[in-house]
Formats: sequence, structure tokens, C-alpha cells
Amino acid sequence: MGLYFSHPSSLEHDTGGHPENASRLRAIEAALGEAGWPGLDRVEAPAATREQIGRVHTAEHIEAIERFAAAGGGMLDLDTIMSERSFEAALHAAGGPVDAVERLLAGEDRFAFCALRPPGHHAEAGRAMGFCLFNNMAVAAAHAIEAAGAERVLVLDWDVHHGNWTEAIFRDDASVLTISLHQDRLYPYDTGDVDAPGEALLNVPLPVGTGDEGYALAFERVVEPAIRSFSPDLLLIGAGQDAAASDPLGRMSVTVPGFREWTDRAVALADECCGGRVVAFLEGGYSLRHLPAANLAILEGLARLPSSFPEDPVGCDIPRGLREVERAAVEAAAR
Repeated sequence: MGLYFSHPSSLEHDTGGHPENASRLRAIEAALGEAGWPGLDRVEAPAATREQIGRVHTAEHIEAIERFAAAGGGMLDLDTIMSERSFEAALHAAGGPVDAVERLLAGEDRFAFCALRPPGHHAEAGRAMGFCLFNNMAVAAAHAIEAAGAERVLVLDWDVHHGNWTEAIFRDDASVLTISLHQDRLYPYDTGDVDAPGEALLNVPLPVGTGDEGYALAFERVVEPAIRSFSPDLLLIGAGQDAAASDPLGRMSVTVPGFREWTDRAVALADECCGGRVVAFLEGGYSLRHLPAANLAILEGLARLPSSFPEDPVGCDIPRGLREVERAAVEAAAR
């Protein structure tokens, strides 16, 4: 069995008609309920402490988010919205992963999935951005290293957007390697290059329309060798699904079986390198057509269960075939 972390406050982080809204979680959990919560024990995420969040964020930032929520919330920037309950939601969105890494590193379970909002991989040390308030993956990685006994943590982020600040926090930290597969030149626009400076990062920016086959090549040529070489104690996955073919914010043409294949590859690597220990994070994904099935496919993969989706249930005229531009992008990252 694996752990499914959630908390009621995730539904009370009210962003109105924003693409990142509570309907995402409701759709995911409806699909999981219909499937009988396959291979999952449901766990209520605890709140992170200020000390845990403070490993990657300034005290001033934490206090500013708390004050803004207490004042009723509003728009922090053109992309990022808060409501009165957002600070509480953000504490639990960071605290669930902390609890997950402690449990996995103690040998209690093999995998965990953190179905919590708001997402995190854009949040800077002193600034919220890109729908994100606290960087949940970074909080979890730092806690794993500093308090839970891990020596090396691998962050694999396949959200369609580059996880700019997860990378920035750990770019020269030999204990944490960040690998990002993302749509090239998408938000935040000026990060995620193959030649980005830093000793502990690997970026694979991919062109629009890459699709399942292009991502499979990226895993084969870049991701899998890097993870084997790093030999982590724990694998954290930014398992966003905004690369899905129907997603309004990405254009990568990925299918539900594609997400399952990525998960199977990640699980096989975790089994090989770190006793199967995987913590996956919801992050992005804004198509209510693809999101429920994609998350079910990912969770079935984490639980080593047969797939419910041998074919994509949505479709969207997904292009096939690996173009030379896709191959060139992957080979550039592999060098």
C-alpha cells in the first residue's frame, strides 16, 4: 500500500476562476473513489512548522503570506491568488510531504502521493509566484537531508513548466540533484536552459508537441542514466500533468498512457536505486478532461497495479512520431 496525503484546507484555498482551483482535486478524488482508491491509504497531511519551511524560505516571506491571508487575501501578482484560508492550506501542502519523507525513510511505506494545494515549484525564497506560495518539494528535500537521514535526494520534475526555484535552491548542493523535463520557453520563460549554471541540476527543455515518444527518449537518454549515476536515497517527483494534450497551459501532446510510462520508469529506477521510495507531488495540470485519468494512471503505476488506460480516454488528435527537432533537444541535454 501507498500513502495518499490530502487535507480539507486544500479545497478552501479559493482562487475563483483561476486555472489552479479546487475543481482539480475534486475531479481527481472522484476518479480515485470510483476506482476504489487503488493501493492507497488515505492520510491527513499535517501542517509544516515554520522551522521546516524556513529551511528554504525567509521568515519574512512566511510572515507576509500569513498576514496577507489574515487580511482576506487577494492577488499577490498577475498569476498568484490567495484567500483567507490559503496560508493554512500552504502549511499543509508543505507539511504532508515532510511527513511522507519521514515515513518512507523510516521504512514504513514505499510511496506517497501528495494531493495538496497550492502547488510549489515556482515559489522563491522570499516571493510567491506562478500559483505557488511555499516550495513544497524543496521543503521536503531539505527536510529529508537535514532531519530524516537521507544523504542524496533526487528531484524529478516533469511539470510542463520549469521548476525554477527548486532548481535555484539546490543548484550547487551536491546532496540534491534536480532534473526537469519541461516545455521550452514556457513560463517562467527565462529559466530551464540546458546550459544553466550549477553543479547539481539537469534541464531537458523540449519543443512544443514532443508527445509520448519524445519524452520516452528523454527518459532513456538523459533521466535514467542520471538517476542511476546519482544513486539517491529518495526520489521526489513533481508529477504535474499540464503536459497533457488537452491542457490549456501547455502544448506537449502527452497521453494518459504516457504519464503511466513515465511513472513506471521512475518506479523501476526507485526500485533499483533507493528501495522504491517515491514521493509524488500534484503540482500543475489544468485540464479537467485529462487530469482525473492521468492521476489515476500515475497512482496505479506507483502502486504497481495494472493500468486502467491502455489507450488515452480523451484523445485530442494527439500527434505521433519522433521528429528530428525532438531528438536534437534530448541529445543536447544528454551531452
